[in-house]
Formats: sequence, structure tokens, C-alpha cells
Amino acid sequence: MDALAGHILIVSGSPGSGKTTIAAQLARLAGCKKVHLHSDDFWGYIGTGHVDPWLPEADAQNHMVMQIAAEVAALYARRGYLVALDGVIRPWALDYYENLGVPSHFMVLRTSVDEAVRRCQARGGDSLTDPEIVAELHSQFADLGAYEHHVLPVDGLDQAATLEAVIAGFSSGAHRRR
Repeated sequence: MDALAGHILIVSGSPGSGKTTIAAQLARLAGCKKVHLHSDDFWGYIGTGHVDPWLPEADAQNHMVMQIAAEVAALYARRGYLVALDGVIRPWALDYYENLGVPSHFMVLRTSVDEAVRRCQARGGDSLTDPEIVAELHSQFADLGAYEHHVLPVDGLDQAATLEAVIAGFSSGAHRRR
């Protein structure tokens, strides 16, 4: 992973796919400087005027948050950090990474909708647990068309096996965007 210092690794997928867990683990690996950015935090910083990001009227807010996340990730990467950025980051958001001057990679963790719902409901707390919303967000990653080669199926993999597969995928360069 040290060869990826100064790169942005985007770990995406539906809620319950394991992206936050894996991105946090990536950032704690020994070696080069690393940082974990959790894109949900950027929505959480909005006090007044916050719109739940899965609602249609959140489109402008979602674009703004994705742009901010990309620019913050690039600031870290330019200073030599390997950035593990996780979130429900759809392919349209990749445009924000095109002219940042740092290499970026995109990987989508995909699990079954049942597994995604089960994981989300097991978290509890203030996490997203509504099965209808989780299923809708999951459906947005079901067929990525031209981006399908960025998918890593993780059904049936434990955390260690998922982390190993993610490291291998990013290290191979197969998910590199630029």
C-alpha cells in the first residue's frame, strides 16, 4: 500500500456494504501516512438546511458535499497521505476527482440487498436502518454499466477477507481512475 501514498482510494457502495469499516482499516495499516475520510461526516456538518441525502431535493446539496469531500481528499493526498475515502459515492461524483492533480481509484463493495439491510439494522443507533431506503440505495449500485468493473463482490467474505481483497484490488491498479 505504500506505493499508493498520495493517492485517493474511494471505497463506495450501498449502506451496509462494509465500506466504512474497510476504509478505517486501510487507514490504520502500517506504512505510509494514511487518513480515513468518512463522507457522511460532511453531510453531518450541515446544521440548518440539511436535507437527507437520499431525497430527490438533496441533489444540489449532494453535489456540493461530493465536491468538498474530493477537494479535502486531494489536500491530504498532495501532502503525501494515502486517503481512504468512504461513502455512498456514485459514479457521477467521480467528475470531481478528474482535475485535482492526484491519482484516484474507485471501488464499489457489493453485497446482496438482504445482507445490506441486515447489517444496517444490526448497527442501530442513529444509523440508517429503514429497509426501504437501504434497498433503494442498494439498487443504485446494482448495475453500474461502464463502471461495473469497479465492483468487488463481498457477499460471504468476513472483514479480513474483504480487506485483503480490497488491498489486492487497489494495489493492482485495476480501479485507478487517473
